[in-house]
Amino acid sequence: MLKNNKLTPPEADVDYAALAADIKQRGKAIGFQQVGITDIELSQASSHLRNWLAAKFNGEMTYMERNLELRDDPSQLQPDTIRIISVRMDYLTNSSDPEAVMANPELGFVSRYALGRDYHKLMRKRLQQLASQIETLIGEHSYRVFVDSAPVLEKALAEKAGLGWIGKHSNLLNREAGSWFFLGEIYTSLPLPVDHPVKQHCGDCNACIDICPTQAIVAPYRVDARRCISYLTIELKGSIPIEFRSPMGNRIYGCDDCQLVCPWNRFAKLTQEDDFLPRHQLDTPLLLDLFMWDEAEFNFKLQGSPIRRIGHERWLRNISVALGNGPKNQQVIEALTFRLEQSSEMLTEHVLWALNQD
Repeated sequence: MLKNNKLTPPEADVDYAALAADIKQRGKAIGFQQVGITDIELSQASSHLRNWLAAKFNGEMTYMERNLELRDDPSQLQPDTIRIISVRMDYLTNSSDPEAVMANPELGFVSRYALGRDYHKLMRKRLQQLASQIETLIGEHSYRVFVDSAPVLEKALAEKAGLGWIGKHSNLLNREAGSWFFLGEIYTSLPLPVDHPVKQHCGDCNACIDICPTQAIVAPYRVDARRCISYLTIELKGSIPIEFRSPMGNRIYGCDDCQLVCPWNRFAKLTQEDDFLPRHQLDTPLLLDLFMWDEAEFNFKLQGSPIRRIGHERWLRNISVALGNGPKNQQVIEALTFRLEQSSEMLTEHVLWALNQD
């Protein structure tokens, strides 16, 4: 029972319904917009993942093929886990108009989630704060926090926990918040009451499928990552296939087209987190300015940014493609030619391609 904000130890008579309600209130006070609870049965999601892998849609993301048993059974990842507390945190900022940025070939488009600081540390810290509060309430128990940092089927878990439904573009959607949010989890041994999934509300809408520049959404709820611009600009380590370079336009890190067109994002809420606000004008960056960053400047300016993990070479590769898709004034030609003198074989290929575009 709840007494003086503390609960008796787990082995005593605990009101877990009251505890679950308290956890949700505390989660919102910490900064999460929604908190849900689910069990660990994931057979349907696991089957979907295996079919996706069998189609080789993961491309170079071979890590998706490893530790499948840990994705299937959360209790193997964290012993004694029987429930998962799933949370979401909004990240949309009141920054520049993304469609206007994509329409301006002198600018580079960066996915909205990557405009500010890396979300992993912030969310992990908040989740640990929530987990510590739960431990203060209930006593010692088995738990572990995750933020995109282990073999976790986070979208499937969030869907089961009632945070939304997985849309045709494979992102989680919420009727009151759209899809501009991050997810995180606490695996726990506490027998909390579970929440119920919500109904799907995509209906006959295929806007996300129709808008995709590279037709990466090959069927509803089925994305071929090898065609996805987010994969091509972030996960792919080598050369970007020629067939996808022109459709990339000026997208240099990720792609938000399927989210921008989704009608449910009319209800998206702006984030209250200053860490997610754009840094170094990444919401409206000039391609030529970014292209002239040397590796030291890249590492310095993008310290604490999710973009930094792709490294300087892939950053320049992506910008080369964007410059190739834009007008070729003298400045652009000189900048591309300058990079030829100090490029790796992979980067040289993309710079030459850019120079040869009309």
